[in-house]
Amino acid sequence: MVSRSRPRRHLKTVTGVSGGTDIYAAAVDPARSTLDTAITVAKIAEENKIDALFAADLLSFGAQGAIGAQEPLIYLSALSAVTTHIGLIATVTTTFHHPYNLARLFGTLDHVSNGRSAWNAVTSSLGEENYSDQELPNPEQRYARAAESLEVVHALFDSWGRGALTPDGRGGAVLDPARVRPIDYRGDHFTVRGPLNIPSLPQRRPVQFQAGQSAGGVELGARYAESVFTSLTTLDDALTYTHRIRARARELGRPEGLPYIFSSFHATYGATEAEAARLVREQEESFDFEAGRRLLADMFGGGVDLADLPLDRPIPESLLPELDSVHRRRGRVEIFVRLAASGRTLRELILEARHTGHWSAAGTPEQLADAIEERYRAGVLDIVTVSGLDDPRTRDFVTNGLLPELRRRDIVGSDYLGATFRENLELPPLPDSVTDRVAV
Repeated sequence: MVSRSRPRRHLKTVTGVSGGTDIYAAAVDPARSTLDTAITVAKIAEENKIDALFAADLLSFGAQGAIGAQEPLIYLSALSAVTTHIGLIATVTTTFHHPYNLARLFGTLDHVSNGRSAWNAVTSSLGEENYSDQELPNPEQRYARAAESLEVVHALFDSWGRGALTPDGRGGAVLDPARVRPIDYRGDHFTVRGPLNIPSLPQRRPVQFQAGQSAGGVELGARYAESVFTSLTTLDDALTYTHRIRARARELGRPEGLPYIFSSFHATYGATEAEAARLVREQEESFDFEAGRRLLADMFGGGVDLADLPLDRPIPESLLPELDSVHRRRGRVEIFVRLAASGRTLRELILEARHTGHWSAAGTPEQLADAIEERYRAGVLDIVTVSGLDDPRTRDFVTNGLLPELRRRDIVGSDYLGATFRENLELPPLPDSVTDRVAV
């Protein structure tokens, strides 16, 4: 039986605001903005004290529905003007951006939102054809560049020391240039003198998220991330991954409990257990399994031919890719190789691929709350998605079912805790910056 004792920190909630095909409908309607649905979702989310909005991104047309059809930073900057407390998490790659530009972009978002910005750093598994004629760098190269990017961006945010900018008592400000210092960074990928030309941020740094579960992704997340966005299909997967990344974080001297574990939760809601089961059955019966073969092949890295395999037998082990040979989405490939090795049939794997390796469940709001509570009590869930607020039926289940049930169990809080996203997440304090240590 699940214990009802609660750790000090409540579970945090996030909902998505990008990637829906409503973007296409709005794009051809002169009476609408592509932001309209997102504004509705953002306002509903804030009314229900959801902690953050999340904007995903991909860099190629048709890669995964309409994800990437709007640039996340511009999109969230616009949403910051119609919200007050909710956090703003933008997915932006390190592979195709320079860190000085990233610092300026996220620094501006933190200012215009009064301290509600967060960066979900990714290394991108596609899109290279839109940035050069070069092949996509391998995962090790992408993560090495990502590590330098994060080092540079964090140093730029910290280049303004405490007291660099102070009120003058007359509505203006006094700048002390001696407290704004160059970073003089030289690495294999970047040379950046600095300092940042944007004033010190309300949060000092945007909250640092990171996505990627391969060995390189775990190392990057353990070293730099305050929260990691994960695909953890089962509780055992969540236990194994959480132990692995937090053990490495402790070795690196990070504060206890970092990084937070942020899981995407794909929920099918029913007023009864039978209704939820019926909806799942109908979804499976109407699914296009031929298209599903292609989707699953992508989950294996794109180099596996599943066209002629029988649906109700396991995939031959000889067809499964070696992880070291995969250059795209290696963490995702690892998930599906492990599922295939467990003996699941091709049909079962295709149905799992609909969720792209993410955690999924079906049931009543109370049953879904049970699933969430199990991971929360086990210490492997700090942030969870509550999606579907753009759909009236799902929205009713979330706002009038799941969230009230989680609050009744004292798992999710009932209000925002502070002025900034960092405060609302109850993150430990940032370490002292080099600029402040030098100033002292």
